[in-house]
Amino acid sequence: MAPATTLTKPPEGATAPPGTPRNRKKRGGQALTGWAYAAPTALFVLIFFVAPILLVGQMSVSDWGLFAGNRGVNAPENFTDVLDDRLFWPAVWFTVKYTVVTTVILLGLALGLAMLVQEANRWTGFLRTSFLVPSALGLASASLLFYALYSPQSTPLEFLGIDSFLGTPNAALWSTVALIVWRFAGFYMLLLLVGLQGISGDVYEAARLDGANRWQTFRYVTIPLLKSSLALCAILCVTGSMLAFDQFYILTKGGPDNSTLTIVQLVYNFAFFGQNNLGKAAALSVLVLGALLVVNLIQFRGLREKES
Repeated sequence: MAPATTLTKPPEGATAPPGTPRNRKKRGGQALTGWAYAAPTALFVLIFFVAPILLVGQMSVSDWGLFAGNRGVNAPENFTDVLDDRLFWPAVWFTVKYTVVTTVILLGLALGLAMLVQEANRWTGFLRTSFLVPSALGLASASLLFYALYSPQSTPLEFLGIDSFLGTPNAALWSTVALIVWRFAGFYMLLLLVGLQGISGDVYEAARLDGANRWQTFRYVTIPLLKSSLALCAILCVTGSMLAFDQFYILTKGGPDNSTLTIVQLVYNFAFFGQNNLGKAAALSVLVLGALLVVNLIQFRGLREKES
C-alpha cells in the first residue's frame, strides 16, 4: 500500500513559485506602477511631439492657408512649389555652408579650450567660468547684444571707422558665426572636458614611455578616445546649425538681398511673411525633417563603425 502524501507548510520567508496567484498579482501591481510613472511623459510626448508631426504631415499635402484653413488635398503640389521656389536652393546652399563653417570652428575652438583648462592650476576655475558664462545667455538675448554691437552707432565701430559688420553677404555671415562661436564654445568645451577627464592618465603615461611626443599623443591617444564626445558635439552642432533661425532673423533678416536666408527662415516666410501658405511651409518642414534624419543617421552609423 502506497504511503499517504503529507502536506507540509512552506517555511517562513520562502519565495512562492512564479506561477502562483500571489506572484502574478505582485507583477501586475509593479507593471501598473511603471505605467503610472511613464504616463505623464508619454502623454507629453504624444501631445507636443507626435500630434504636431502628424498635423504637419497633413498640412504638407493640403491646400492650407494661414487664414482660410484647410481647402482640401493638393499633393504633391506643395512639394513641387517648394522645389521650384527661386529662394529654395540658395537657402539650402547657405544653410549647408553655414553649418560646415560653424561646426568646424566650434569643434576646433572648443577642443582647444577644453585642453587648455584640463589641468588644474590657479587660473583653471576662472578660465572655465569665463568660457562657460556666455552659454548661460539665451540665443535671442545674445543676438540682440551683438546687433547693438554691430550697429553703425556703436562705440567700437565708430572707433575703428567701420560702417557696419552686416552690410555685405560675407560680413553678415562671419559676424553671425562670431556670435555663435562666442555663445556656444563654452558649452561644447564643457562636453569635451568631461570626455578628456574620462581618459585615464595611465594611457598617457604608457604613450610617453613608448616615446610618443605631444602631437603623437594627441593624434593617436586623445582623439581616438575622445571620438564619442566629439561625435556628440558634432551631432548637436550640425542639428542646431541646420535649424538656425533666431540669430539671422535678429541680425540680418535674411539680408542683404536674401544672401543670409536659412532654410528655417524660408519656412517662416512661406507661412507668415507675404505668402501666408501653411501647406507650403509644412512641406518644406517635412523636407528639413527628412534631411535631419538622414544626416543624423549617417553620423550615428559613422560613430558605431569607428567604435567597433
